[in-house]
Amino acid sequence: MNIRKVTAADLQLGMSMPWNVYGENGDLLVRKGHMIASPHQISALVEQGVYQDYSADDSEADHHPANLPASAIRKLNAAGQQLAALLPLIEQGVAPQDALGRLERIAQLVASAVAVDADVAVASILHHPQGLPYAIRHSLNSAIIAHLLGQARQLAASEVQCLTLAALTMNVGMLSEHQRLQESSQELSAADRAMVLAHCELGVQRLREAGVRDASWLECVLHHHENEDGSGYPQRLSGAQIAPLARLLALADRYCARVSVRAYRKTMAPNLALRDLLLDANVTVDGNLAPMLIRALGIYPVGTYVRLLNGEVGVVARRGLQSTTPQVETVLCPRSGPLSQTVPRDTRAGVHGIRDALTLAQAAALQAPPLRMEQVWGGRAAA
Repeated sequence: MNIRKVTAADLQLGMSMPWNVYGENGDLLVRKGHMIASPHQISALVEQGVYQDYSADDSEADHHPANLPASAIRKLNAAGQQLAALLPLIEQGVAPQDALGRLERIAQLVASAVAVDADVAVASILHHPQGLPYAIRHSLNSAIIAHLLGQARQLAASEVQCLTLAALTMNVGMLSEHQRLQESSQELSAADRAMVLAHCELGVQRLREAGVRDASWLECVLHHHENEDGSGYPQRLSGAQIAPLARLLALADRYCARVSVRAYRKTMAPNLALRDLLLDANVTVDGNLAPMLIRALGIYPVGTYVRLLNGEVGVVARRGLQSTTPQVETVLCPRSGPLSQTVPRDTRAGVHGIRDALTLAQAAALQAPPLRMEQVWGGRAAA
């Protein structure tokens, strides 16, 4: 743990404070979770504020008074808040001098979250939006999947970190417009299409300006929209012309996009997103990698809402011995409605077998209650 001075690079309008901020005399100035509402508040915090930085300390017991277990969600919260503060500065060409080190620490938080509990990290993609802008949340979610893919591919630790960093920064070339495009149901204008087509190259430029020199990292950002059949952009590469790490990043990016809520395209249940990528094999994604993603996540990825044969609605809590029979916690009974406590179900046989998977919207339409992750996964999902 370190005591750090608040800097302008740490803060932006509309963000929630990731830590308590204290004055130099020890008085509490702003509590964790407070929303920054004005430039004046930023100036005051930069002038007076300090905070306790735990991001580089993997042992959370030292600073949680109840000696709580390590939490994947707390690490992802910290990663998301730090990414939300840093990426806009990189996009604007005003990255702080320590931008590279800060990005590496964010990537380490993602790695640490996966190490604490990979199932919780995967479930967070569906159930823990954190109130972050879509562009930040999508990059963080893609980093989780990219990290898992790198491990499944048995890459060296340095390559897994490179892949994670590329996922965190892949859309910095269109960061400020990403939310607007996400919420629009209209066809792209000519100007927006040109912006989208240029964002990979602009992202590489902004990362170079921020001090990134890793050729593999920059190559991933440049080529994460190339397609196996040569129909992608910006260079219309195909097959073996696309670097292996860029192929992994493309797969993570496209999976996370398919399961997210988007105005311009129907949201897919996770199992259908995986099937869609498998059907797209050797067209947009590498045909050898799509099955690997399914093996890494399971047919029903953790966090998926499922409807059982008896009509109950539950959430996949853990992978089972077989990919078709995960461990499920029921959250909704067709007779009594939402349950105050989840009920474990064995999906291997009988009425508790899985009938189908649901999107979040479909589960909500059936009156499934909003999922509180700690209720299903315990302290490792504590916020």
